[in-house]
Amino acid sequence: MRVEAGQIELQSTSPPAAQPNVIRGTQSFLRTIAECWKRPSLLGLELLWRWGFGIPAAAVLGWEAYRVLSSVSLAQTGIAHFSLIDTVTAAQILSATVDVLLPPIREVARWLLPVLAVAWALASGFGRSLMLRRYDTSLRFAPWLMVGLQFLRIVVLGASVVVWFACLHWAAWSSLSGPSPSLVLYFVQAIALSFAIFFFWALVSWVFSIAPLLALLEGTGMIASLRNSLRFGRGSLRGLRSKLVEINLVLGIVKAALIVLAMVFCATPVPFKEEINGTSLYVWWALVAVLYCVASDFFQVARIIGFLELWRAGRELA
Repeated sequence: MRVEAGQIELQSTSPPAAQPNVIRGTQSFLRTIAECWKRPSLLGLELLWRWGFGIPAAAVLGWEAYRVLSSVSLAQTGIAHFSLIDTVTAAQILSATVDVLLPPIREVARWLLPVLAVAWALASGFGRSLMLRRYDTSLRFAPWLMVGLQFLRIVVLGASVVVWFACLHWAAWSSLSGPSPSLVLYFVQAIALSFAIFFFWALVSWVFSIAPLLALLEGTGMIASLRNSLRFGRGSLRGLRSKLVEINLVLGIVKAALIVLAMVFCATPVPFKEEINGTSLYVWWALVAVLYCVASDFFQVARIIGFLELWRAGRELA
């Protein structure tokens, strides 16, 4: 109570109203998963563009692999007697096999990989744009911008794979080409270099993943969206990067659990191998693979929608 100029003013002693301080990462993501579950058309559009590209691409790759294997002879490589009991002999067999297969594979890869990269960028750009417009019609529709950003992501991924192969080649040359080759040293170097390349891709891949979404949300171009993705989580959106990392970690655990479940289901017919074998076993494995792909794509859709809602909640708090 305060007395001032003959007036009595009562001050409230109740605590101030709680502020909507934090954007909950995992809890808000659970609501996003529930929302995506209620709207199966989002998953349907995602499966349509992914499988619409993947099935023809797998057919083309299978046909080209058949042509390559039909055009060469592997009888002299000893691949029919391949065994890991003698590791040095196994390495020599693999080296001879690669020497035979690499020239025709290189010829096919020169034209097939660019075609697949462009086709994937087109399918991803237009398919993802349609899925996001299905979710929210107020979002900007810029499929060609999405295509360009996706193609840039493919280029960086391809460069990472090339660097990885170069590192493996250096590891093989440094550890196996001397008078006393050491497979242990080769595997140590190969594993260390592989982890280094994987860590590099993990650092840069999320930038290319959120750049297309920022372009749609903020109405920016390719360069500006990449720059904003590098600065994401700063300024008025401070703290959102940690929430995004939290969601990505949860999804990593979920995908690992899906892989374990797929392996368990693939192994379930083993006790019944007398009744389930041959074609029926292959059909069961194909069904498990399809279910795994559907579940993985569902969580990918939830991840994208979760980022959109996380960004909007951050803007509201800001």
